[in-house]
Amino acid sequence: MPATNESSGGSWRPDRKLLAAGIVAGLAIGAAAVTRNTPPRTNPTISRQLIDWERARSIAIAMNRAEALSPSERVRLDALYRELGAACLPLISAYTGDALPVTPERTYAFDRVDWINANITGFQRMLEPLETLGPLLTGAAAGGLIGRTGQTMVAGELGLMLGYLARRVLGQYDLALLGREPIATGQLYYVEPNIAEVERTLRIPGRDFRMWLALHETTHAFEFEAHPWLRDHFNTLLERYFVLLNEDARRLRDRGVRGFGMYVDRARAAQGESGWMSALMTPEQRAVFDEMQAVMCVVEGYSNHVMNAIGRDLLPTYADISRKFAERQQRKSSVDQFIAKVTGLTVKMEQYRLGEAFIDQVSTERGHAMAHRVWDGPEFLPTLEEIRHPERWIARIDARDRAAARP
Repeated sequence: MPATNESSGGSWRPDRKLLAAGIVAGLAIGAAAVTRNTPPRTNPTISRQLIDWERARSIAIAMNRAEALSPSERVRLDALYRELGAACLPLISAYTGDALPVTPERTYAFDRVDWINANITGFQRMLEPLETLGPLLTGAAAGGLIGRTGQTMVAGELGLMLGYLARRVLGQYDLALLGREPIATGQLYYVEPNIAEVERTLRIPGRDFRMWLALHETTHAFEFEAHPWLRDHFNTLLERYFVLLNEDARRLRDRGVRGFGMYVDRARAAQGESGWMSALMTPEQRAVFDEMQAVMCVVEGYSNHVMNAIGRDLLPTYADISRKFAERQQRKSSVDQFIAKVTGLTVKMEQYRLGEAFIDQVSTERGHAMAHRVWDGPEFLPTLEEIRHPERWIARIDARDRAAARP
């Protein structure tokens, strides 16, 4: 799931649930525009598939064909990143007190096309519950509401997003969610062309930089694999979220073109807001979405906390790397800022900030052992409100402990 972005001080990845919300909203708004002056009609030649995945893939790959890794480079870099990950394991285990049930050997050096292909597969798996929207919006029951234009627009939007993000992501711990097949461990990806580019641009030592990245991504492996309930909990939230999205689809089917007005109204209300995706949701969707956001705040914030705690002593260049990344973040172009807002990156950056501040404050006030209790189970996870006010989470956990201690 999480991944390292070149503009963050810790790790980042394109949040698939954020993009899923954007895809659904884009479908609805685009369909409303396409059908505004055209009566709905059935078009038997239109695919009933919601997203043309191969079109999205081809668009993203066309933007990123350069700098492919050779077979010999892959072998050398795979070995390097596995070596760095192995060096991280005892350090993270000693700090967190956790042990991995399985060593994360599924570690790979990627080029940008590798990353696109892996994430297309991940998106297909994750968005599979939304494929019921395909027959509802493209079939006879819906009167062919979105048509070929709408399907092309969605595939193009997703392809452009992935093509852009493939040039920004540095590392990724990818945990299969909502997959039908049992997967024991996630996979660690390091997008070498992007890493090498940042290394050159910021003039930072290559091995230290890659260890810096490995610390963060390997911590994600500890979070999910040492606490298997976390994956199950997140899957439950995703399933609830997609159930609500499919309820929206049924309303679109029942109301026809007029049903798209609910999305258009939400979109208008969201104009100019940083949280436009959230504004497009129903209250029920937003409540589940906020729960997912709270989980990701903890996942990202805790990983940043561990990376900082270990990295400062491990790497003499740690402060220099962090400073240069912070400066790079301040120099983002207007185009980067716009795309960050559209793709949900601004929300993700807020996750880093809030989550890390929460873990740091709890650790400062009560020690790391208290902060680590977020991994004791779903009931110990903070809400978004508690993340913004850590003292409320501390008070709740203390009250829980007192109640459990009573005879």
